[in-house]
Amino acid sequence: MLLLECLLNLLTFPRVPDNGPGWRSNVNREGLAMISLPATRTALVLIDLQKGITGLPLAPTPGTAIVKRSKELAARFRAAGAPVILVNVAFAPDFADAVHATVDRSFSPPGGFAPDWAELVDGLAEPTDLRVTKRQWGAFYGTDLDLQLRRRDITTIVLGGIATNLGVESTARAAHEHGYNVVLAADVMSTFTEEMQRFACEEIFPRLGRVTTSDAIALDA
Repeated sequence: MLLLECLLNLLTFPRVPDNGPGWRSNVNREGLAMISLPATRTALVLIDLQKGITGLPLAPTPGTAIVKRSKELAARFRAAGAPVILVNVAFAPDFADAVHATVDRSFSPPGGFAPDWAELVDGLAEPTDLRVTKRQWGAFYGTDLDLQLRRRDITTIVLGGIATNLGVESTARAAHEHGYNVVLAADVMSTFTEEMQRFACEEIFPRLGRVTTSDAIALDA
């Protein structure tokens, strides 16, 4: 119910104008944004669907459901010939490449990091997928994500993953700043509380791109 309420509330929220060739949208009978995107200019970017993160207590959707929906969406992108980019976060054994800024609340998984915590979940990756490893929340800084997208003439990215208001939001903000069209598949992302999910979907994402669900995304040949 939270996801549906979040998306329905967006209907009354001011949206940024459509922009870019092939960027078309209308509204289906459920009131969710229907978006048609050119497969040759669109990439799916999935954030941190890895063993040490998907098993954490998440809300409003458990990690198993997010992984299932992500696999289904990725299969549609591959079938359409659109790139699938799988992003994980990982660090050196001594964490020398991690962010060491002083913060009020640091985060580490309960019990520490398991040896396989940075590995993507089983069955997610295919040989044709692109892989990006980051060292912080966002997927652009310090990686070749922007290069990989631009070399393929990608102008729109569809985002999903964990956590909605951390890795996904950080990547969405950077994508917006880099000039990409951003589509946020709200049913293919989750975080740690329902309020975090609601705030990101209702207050932040509409200012960065288009918010919809995975089944409302169509890829044109």
